[in-house]
Amino acid sequence: MSGDGTVGKALDVLEQVAGYGRPVRFGTLLDASDFPKATLYRFLQTLTSQGMLAYDPDRQTYSLGMRLVRLAHAAWTQSSLAPIARPFIDRLSAETGQTVHLAQLDNAQVLYVDKRNAAQSIEMFSDAGKIGPAYCTGVGKAMLAFIAPDDLERVIAQQSFHRFTEHTYTTPEALSAELSAIRKRGYAFDRQEHEPGIICIAHPILTDRGRVLGAMSITGSAETTNLTQLETWVPRLARTAEAIAQEAQAWRFPDSHLQQTGT
Repeated sequence: MSGDGTVGKALDVLEQVAGYGRPVRFGTLLDASDFPKATLYRFLQTLTSQGMLAYDPDRQTYSLGMRLVRLAHAAWTQSSLAPIARPFIDRLSAETGQTVHLAQLDNAQVLYVDKRNAAQSIEMFSDAGKIGPAYCTGVGKAMLAFIAPDDLERVIAQQSFHRFTEHTYTTPEALSAELSAIRKRGYAFDRQEHEPGIICIAHPILTDRGRVLGAMSITGSAETTNLTQLETWVPRLARTAEAIAQEAQAWRFPDSHLQQTGT
C-alpha cells in the first residue's frame, strides 16, 4: 500500500482495478483490498466522479475511465519512446522475421511500451502495456547493466528474485555477475529465464553520455531458433538502438540533467 497519503491510496485503488484487466465488482475489490469497506467505496466514488473510473450500474462493475485513457495516451506520446521508435522497430521486425520488443524502466520493473510480432507469432507474456520483472528479462537486464551504480543498488534490492524457470537468477550476487558480463559485451541474453521456450538478445538504448532511455530485444522461440542465431543480429540491433537514441535526444529526451552510469 502507498505511503503517499490520500492521493497515493487512491492511485493504489486505481491500479487494483486496472490489474484485473476487465470490469470488476465492488465485492471482488473489497476481498483483495487492505482498505475498510467504507474507505474503499469512498475512493471508488471519487475516482468515478473524476472520470478515472467508469461504473456500469447494470453490471455493477468498475472499469478504467475515459479520462484515464486520455491521460495514458498523452503519457505514451510525451514520455514513451514508442512513437519515436515505431518505424525503427517495424523495420527491424520485418528484416529479422522475429518479435521485437521496446521497453523502459518503471521504477524497478520493466514496462513494455511497444511490440512487433514475428512473421509467425508465438505466445508470450510481454505484450505492450504489461509490466515485467527486470532481473530475468533481456530488456530488463540490458537496462540494469547501464544505470548508475547507486540506482542499480536500489533497484536490485527491489527485485523479487522469484524463480520462474530453472534458468532464472534468484540472488543479487548472480544477477550482479550477469550484469557485469552484459556491460563488457554491450548486450544481454534471455536464456529462458522468464518464460520456458522464450529466448532473446537485448540492447540498451543509451544517450550519448550513457543515460539509459530504454532497451529493445529480438525475441524468438527456442524451438525454432537459438541464441547463436539471434546473436548474428546484434550489429543490426545496436544500430537500431543508436538511431532511436539519437532521434529521442533530438526531439524528446535531451541529455541535460544526466545520470552518469558506471561504465
